[in-house]
Amino acid sequence: MSKAGLDHRHPNKDGEISGKHGNTLLRTLRKVYGPGFAAGYPETEKLSDVLAALNETSLSQLRRDHQTGHLAHKIAKASK
Repeated sequence: MSKAGLDHRHPNKDGEISGKHGNTLLRTLRKVYGPGFAAGYPETEKLSDVLAALNETSLSQLRRDHQTGHLAHKIAKASK
């Protein structure tokens, strides 16, 4: 298991999320997690462009769903 960085993030998990879902627009993720997800960024930004700067709340939501296998389903449903 990799060690967390100074801000307690595990880079391999962030990279895995970015690799699988990096092209997802924030507009789509806000349909899943609400309008406060990745606050301060335009809805047209891609997840891969803002992932490293996400606040802990937004990042925790993504990680939880990714680890439980629900992220892809939630993104697909919100994209319809």
